[in-house]
Amino acid sequence: MHSQPSPRPRHEDATVVLPRITGQPAPSSPRSGPTAGGVVRGTIRGLGELLITVGLVVLLFAAYEVYGKTAMINDQQHQLDNQFGQGVTDPRVGPSAAPSPGASTTPAAIPGSAIGRLYLPKLGLHWVVVEGVTLKDIRYAPGHYPGTALPGKTGNFSVAGHRVIGIFWDLDRIRPGDVAVVETRTDWYVYQIIQNEIVTPHSIEVIAPQPDRPGVAPDGAYLTMTTCNPRYNNYQRMAVHGKLVAHYPHDQRPSQLGV
Repeated sequence: MHSQPSPRPRHEDATVVLPRITGQPAPSSPRSGPTAGGVVRGTIRGLGELLITVGLVVLLFAAYEVYGKTAMINDQQHQLDNQFGQGVTDPRVGPSAAPSPGASTTPAAIPGSAIGRLYLPKLGLHWVVVEGVTLKDIRYAPGHYPGTALPGKTGNFSVAGHRVIGIFWDLDRIRPGDVAVVETRTDWYVYQIIQNEIVTPHSIEVIAPQPDRPGVAPDGAYLTMTTCNPRYNNYQRMAVHGKLVAHYPHDQRPSQLGV
């Protein structure tokens, strides 16, 4: 009887191949609630976003204050300049008739009406000056104090202007020895600056006929320009005084204005 041969060990099949592991998930842990650190980080993030938003609003407001208001001032000055050039004393009516020989050329004291041009050559700026110093009158232009002298006349031609870019922002740069020029429809008047002073808002003596000397008869023709001081505030006033040193007919442009 033939015995069955015992099977031979198959050593060639003994190799072990490890299974490939792809994306085996890690054991999950129970979900916990928000930590104190997460709450603090979220609060800081929200506060930061709020501050950025507030900063942008402030920047936009500042841009409007500087560029928006300056653009409006320039636009209104352009309109006033056209009115003045056409001989309009009241912006609500058309050009006035030419005055008859010997008639007074004093403009009607109508609030908001253009009465002349004020030039500050050192700053390279000029404005049409209107009648009146209420907030409405001087919103876009320097205004003439009612009751003070007119340009070139004996007394004190006094003008107020806001301390804003586009009007009297840099008035502090005007120093003794500089000049201011005033143009009317018939004449040019050149004033030499003699004083720049800081006073209180109640120091009305600066616009007296003889500046700073109320009750004293004026010894000449003066110009006074007033504005708030310091910038961005109004607890003081700046007053710049000049005295008339030259007068020209309107067809002779003063050399102080350049070409």
